[in-house]
Amino acid sequence: MVPMEAYKREFIEFMVRCEVLTFGDFTTKSGRKTPYFVNTGKYRSGTQIARLGEFYADAIQGRLSEGYDVLFGPAYKGIPLAVTTAAALASRGKDVGFCFNRKEAKDHGEGGVLVGHQPTDGERVLIVEDVTTAGTSIRETVPVLRAAAAVELAGLIVSVDRQERGKGERAALAEVGEEFGMPTFAIVTLAEIVEHLSGREIDGRVVLGDADLARIEAYRAEYGAPA
Repeated sequence: MVPMEAYKREFIEFMVRCEVLTFGDFTTKSGRKTPYFVNTGKYRSGTQIARLGEFYADAIQGRLSEGYDVLFGPAYKGIPLAVTTAAALASRGKDVGFCFNRKEAKDHGEGGVLVGHQPTDGERVLIVEDVTTAGTSIRETVPVLRAAAAVELAGLIVSVDRQERGKGERAALAEVGEEFGMPTFAIVTLAEIVEHLSGREIDGRVVLGDADLARIEAYRAEYGAPA
């Protein structure tokens, strides 16, 4: 087995400490009952959001290298993600534009739906999101980008790949990538979270015990995508 990259291990523990990754009884945006939840709305300090941007930058540089020009953050949770990731990349010598959308078009001032860098024809746009379960938000996002310019979709990065089925039998993340002809990837997958946290103490307590593991396995048996 290939050892997990250090930044992945650090990111999993970072999510736990920030109370972003929790285990219990939750309902996802798609309506599925789930035994774990990833809520990026729990990041609440400058230090946390800056560190989060570094983790996104780690994953992007490991997968895409130079293949993108603009970061796009879908409203609302994607907005700070795109901004902090752009800042982290700039600190490493890659200065790219970022933009995000308004939920409602502005009819005064500068107007329009997009804020920040305005995409132009031919630019490669990387979408920065938190989590995708069924791909709903991405299917809402792509038309917004394509209405702005004839952009190329460079890819989609999320913080956690839940490794669940989308509309069909394939994984939602892979399904969205195939639908829009772009690479999709995550900082970490559910399998990596389970691998790293099983029986492990974080700050003196076991975060993922046997009962939670059993519930996750049952959930994956019902909703999980084939490996």
